[in-house]
Amino acid sequence: MTDRYESPLSTRYASEYMLNLFSSDTRYTTWRKLWISLASAEKALGLPITDEQIDELKAHLTEIDYDCVREREKEVRHDVMAHVYAYGQVAPKAAGIIHLGATSCYVTDNADLVIYRDGLLYLRGELCKVLSLLCDFALQYKATPTLGYTHYQPAQLVTVGKRACLWISDLASDLDEIDFAIKNIKFLGCRGTTGTEASFMELYNGDTKKIDEMNRMIAGDFGFTECFDVCGQTYPRKVDSRILNALSSVAQSLYRMANDIRLLQHDKQLEEPFEKGQIGSSAMAYKRNPMRSERICSLARYIMADAMNAPMTASVQFFERTLDDSANRRISLPEGFLACDAILRLAQNVTNGLVVNEKVIEKNVMDYLPFIATENIMMEAVKRGANRQEAHEIIRRCSMDATANMKSGKDWDLLSDLAKEAELKMSEEDLKGVLDPKQYIGRCSEQVELFVAKIRPLLGDADTDSVAEITL
Repeated sequence: MTDRYESPLSTRYASEYMLNLFSSDTRYTTWRKLWISLASAEKALGLPITDEQIDELKAHLTEIDYDCVREREKEVRHDVMAHVYAYGQVAPKAAGIIHLGATSCYVTDNADLVIYRDGLLYLRGELCKVLSLLCDFALQYKATPTLGYTHYQPAQLVTVGKRACLWISDLASDLDEIDFAIKNIKFLGCRGTTGTEASFMELYNGDTKKIDEMNRMIAGDFGFTECFDVCGQTYPRKVDSRILNALSSVAQSLYRMANDIRLLQHDKQLEEPFEKGQIGSSAMAYKRNPMRSERICSLARYIMADAMNAPMTASVQFFERTLDDSANRRISLPEGFLACDAILRLAQNVTNGLVVNEKVIEKNVMDYLPFIATENIMMEAVKRGANRQEAHEIIRRCSMDATANMKSGKDWDLLSDLAKEAELKMSEEDLKGVLDPKQYIGRCSEQVELFVAKIRPLLGDADTDSVAEITL
């Protein structure tokens, strides 16, 4: 424990992978890898850099003296130059060629692009796990009738599995968003203070082919095949908007799913996992609160709000660059990733252990099915010789009476009331014969099977055996 503030994202919610990805060690080690890559490319293209200098840089890649960095930054008020100095202290033979021809954004922006790409790839895998679990769930309950809701009012029947397909559909569109964001992350490269590569025109004596080759070599070292065609000092901040929009999209979908689960748990139709020793309330010992779904909604709201940072930043980048992006991006991008990681971990945990209370669902269906089936009852009555208009009026009147009794807390039995109407020519047993729920679910089973078959190939080898465990 510490008496200083710690972010709940790091102490309670995010995964070790994501915490390590956005750690100081990862960020500043990536800066050093970028300096090594730059020096290696410059040497290969004829600049006076030796193998000994590059080997020295490689040998001290992870030897970061943070105390030295802090002291130097206090003096020079520049984080990148503080790290250049600290690196030069442990690699003195190479000190004079570190950062040659580069500007600060060479390391800061390229490292961010590497980290964001890797973060998106990781989140993609976590999203695929959620989708795979939901596909399993949808198939298992593809034919289980349940009451559908429009306007959160009882409507026609659907199935438990078909409803899950609505969640899958949303999340599959998020997979597209993430894939689009990943595909369109290009490398900045080493482009100079205003994106003109003027410093390298000087270093390479105007040989533009060497500049292009240098950028291709560095980009390749970090797994990129393209650099941005044009840029200022930074990569286009529209990229950040695209990334946070993708994370917001995931948050929107998981909020919708978790909120549905919360509502269904209120009705005791569906429940998120609840451990044997779990406490639902400090006061009300009987409580089984949907705390994980609530946490998904809580963090999802944060992500959706956080996504507004990127467009506001992108819209005010003066000319070739301004520095009012930096402090905001240090917070909004990492926290967006950490929070999205958290809700995907929670979603895995919830979807891996969803409890379906089939008897409660069946009772709910049978309570409302007489209303839903009234058109079928009318058609059957006509087949038996009833007048269509008279049958309609009888069913309308009995339905309204039953609804009024329901709302006033009185006993009601629509089937029994309809059976007493001789004009319908149907006994209570006849009426019950019209009330098979599976007659009212349309193509739900077929829709689930076809949709899941379409989604599965998008998920690759989603490893649902390694679903996140939630301990807090």
